[in-house]
Amino acid sequence: GVELSCETLRRWLHQLGYVWKRAKLTAKDDDPDRVCKLARIRSIFEHLSLKDVLLFADELDIQLLAKVGYQSMRKGEQVEVMTPGTNEKNYLAGALDIVTGTVLQCVWFRKVNGLFIELLKKIDSTYPSSKYRRIYVVVDNYKIHKAKAVEAWIGGHPRFELVYLPTYCPKANPIERVFGDAHDKCTRNHKRKRLRDLVGDVIEHLQVNGPWQYK
Repeated sequence: GVELSCETLRRWLHQLGYVWKRAKLTAKDDDPDRVCKLARIRSIFEHLSLKDVLLFADELDIQLLAKVGYQSMRKGEQVEVMTPGTNEKNYLAGALDIVTGTVLQCVWFRKVNGLFIELLKKIDSTYPSSKYRRIYVVVDNYKIHKAKAVEAWIGGHPRFELVYLPTYCPKANPIERVFGDAHDKCTRNHKRKRLRDLVGDVIEHLQVNGPWQYK
């Protein structure tokens, strides 16, 4: 028989340590080989020589339709982000050098195996065989990383080795944090009207604001 206002209930919940925020999507992290795969990556990292390279790679979707999220606003006001009418997308493939913190990237109009092969070619030219004898590229289990064209390219470049993360284990890939930062700085609540300008913002951010010393 007790009546409470919403504001009273809100204050009580706040006193108990509750806050109002969004939930986040997560995937089932139940790969039976999880421990072995992570131990393999850890072993490679701990035994890197000066002639070895360890990179963490992934792809980033860049959309003209802004990702809407939190930002600082004046009390009583709300930032408005116009929709573009027709959404456009580009896809960026990136590779984080875990030692130097630098990021290599390339951009395509589609997320296909050609995008990943283009990234591998860029890695190959950036780390010449005269200085580096072994290149480890850590990737997730997305289909373009296991395509036959990718396997053929790796077969023709024996100093490359693809190392696979456990299934549904993005927290083990530090480039995810780099991409999360790119969303915070460039794509969230953006007001760009042209996709090429937004892509330019992301590339500039990756090149200028590093190195990305994520563990």
